[in-house]
Amino acid sequence: MSNDLGDLTTDLDYPMIVVTAVDGDTREGCLVGFSSQCSISPLRIMVWISKVNRTSDVATETEVLAVHYLSTTDGALAELFGGETGDEIDKFERCRWHTGPSGAAILDDCARWFVGRVVERFDTGDHTGLLLEPVASQVEPWDGQLGYQMVRELDPGHPA
Repeated sequence: MSNDLGDLTTDLDYPMIVVTAVDGDTREGCLVGFSSQCSISPLRIMVWISKVNRTSDVATETEVLAVHYLSTTDGALAELFGGETGDEIDKFERCRWHTGPSGAAILDDCARWFVGRVVERFDTGDHTGLLLEPVASQVEPWDGQLGYQMVRELDPGHPA
């Protein structure tokens, strides 16, 4: 029996999301592979952001985050927010977005998203866990979920 959980998790197909964070005039966003609904009543969603990602710095300061669920047609957004780094470019200059509920940055081309108030932050190792209480959402028709297996060859803007 192997103790390497990497073999177990490599074939799983996590939903891919883009998390955006705004703190004053600073906007950041990143592709995230770790997220989960973790409570039904009250509804709570947990997202985990790598500590080496610029988005992590903003997410630890802001009161709300926007979570965008990518569809199979959102490969360009996955590439932008996962393959580029905010250290080098302003990702928001390369996509359509608007200021949404509670000042969150909403990606116009995502059919499904929610804005969540940060209830609590957790140090979970190399990622920070952010427990979110949804306060606004949009659910439009889409072409199905973009999963990890569809983007696993993407060269990340930052290491995990």
